[in-house]
Amino acid sequence: MDRGEQGLLRTDPVPEEGEDVAATISATETLSEEEQEELRRELAKVEEEIQTLSQVLAAKEKHLTEIKRKLGINSLQELKQNIAKGWQDVTATSAYKKTSETLSQAGQKASAAFSSVGSVITKKLEDVKNSPTFKSFEEKVENLKSKVGGTKPAGGDFGEVLNSTANASSTTTEPLPEQTQESL
Repeated sequence: MDRGEQGLLRTDPVPEEGEDVAATISATETLSEEEQEELRRELAKVEEEIQTLSQVLAAKEKHLTEIKRKLGINSLQELKQNIAKGWQDVTATSAYKKTSETLSQAGQKASAAFSSVGSVITKKLEDVKNSPTFKSFEEKVENLKSKVGGTKPAGGDFGEVLNSTANASSTTTEPLPEQTQESL
């Protein structure tokens, strides 16, 4: 390998930003005139390549924008695509999968808990319905229905009770005896 090719592969320390400038100058003083000239040519060449690459990149970005405009792709659509891809990437992670499984298990446990609460409430309502107090109340309502509705058999639905009450009041123009009103 000759000296020109070796320039890109040199392992000499390059001063970082904030390093002592004096150390850089002393390193330059140890280089021969020929080595310094070679480095200057290499520097100019690299700067020119960077400038060319920047121009090519700008032209490519302009071309990309033009193609997207012709295809009707706008920033909002790109954002949507990026979000969709990002979400797809997130759902592929093991952390997401573990969290999803945990939430699924928690949902199943909550569902089971709600189911058992519903069963308890249903049982309590059945207990109330079968209690002597409720049966007594139910009998009083049935008695009232039979008095208001006439001799219809008990067990009709609410609509039938309303209809029979309406029919009874429209056919009866005489006032009800006080005795019947008091018993209500």
